[in-house]
Amino acid sequence: MGDQKTEVYFVFMNFDPKYERLHADRWVELSKEGVEELDTYLSKKHDRLLEKLFQPNTYKKKSSLAIVDGFSVEITKEQAATLRSAKEVRVVEKNQELA
Repeated sequence: MGDQKTEVYFVFMNFDPKYERLHADRWVELSKEGVEELDTYLSKKHDRLLEKLFQPNTYKKKSSLAIVDGFSVEITKEQAATLRSAKEVRVVEKNQELA
């Protein structure tokens, strides 16, 4: 991922009506299909955002977070600033490890 120092950041997305519908359906039905549909939708959505903003192999997505429509990603400080300015993004926070 280059010579720059990377750290893990959490990225939380702005309101998305499709996510809200899938998330509500997931908890109402508690079906395996509903969970898989939500997980797939979010993973692809988060991947598309990262692919749109950054060159391949300059970041490492760690996970998508279905409960809050967010994801964790290993990126540089400059990439975090780029994510903060994306219209789809609500909040970007660096992971704070507790001692």
